[in-house]
Amino acid sequence: MPIQKIQLYSLATPNGVKASIALEEMGIDYDAHKINIMEGDQFSEEFKRLNPNSKIPAIQDPNGPNNKSINIMESGAILLYLAQKSGKLLPSDPHEYSQVLQWLFFQVGHVGPMFGQFGHFLRFATDNCDHPYPVERYTNETARLVQVLENKLEGQDYIANNQYSIADIAIFPWVNCLTEFYKAGDILEMEKFKNVNRWLSVCLARPAVQKGMKVCGFD
Repeated sequence: MPIQKIQLYSLATPNGVKASIALEEMGIDYDAHKINIMEGDQFSEEFKRLNPNSKIPAIQDPNGPNNKSINIMESGAILLYLAQKSGKLLPSDPHEYSQVLQWLFFQVGHVGPMFGQFGHFLRFATDNCDHPYPVERYTNETARLVQVLENKLEGQDYIANNQYSIADIAIFPWVNCLTEFYKAGDILEMEKFKNVNRWLSVCLARPAVQKGMKVCGFD
């Protein structure tokens, strides 16, 4: 019998857990396959047929548009696809829809790249680069982006339209990574971002989030 569930190929990184959290939140059946990027699984020919760019996550939906199988790469595109497929966590009102997309793209274009470079130069590049400029640059930009979130979350519980959505799912794993993986809470003075910390705690307390963040774990 042909596979009918969505097939998830991922690892529990800030980008990787976006897909598993979304699948859990939306109640979509799926099978998870661990792609260990530390061991080069992403460069296998089999995986590159799913994502030619050799990045996680990727999904395969055997029941895609027009009942045809479809492979989807890029975590933001996966979130949008799953939301449209399920009809969940993405508002139908055009104005509210636009707000969610703007903040989704904010994560894809700014939060992910800048936070990632911050963590790389802070924690993993010290043996190859002893110049202070990269750390200073990405520390300042990361703090600026967290302040953008702090300002946006003033007086509201969630990022877009004050409703939990794929915008939150896109962003909060990266914010969580700053302290949990990069151990940069003191450097960024994360305690001063009261709105961000409150929002992050609410997101992390969701049962589907807790389950999704364990999918394709490093252990």
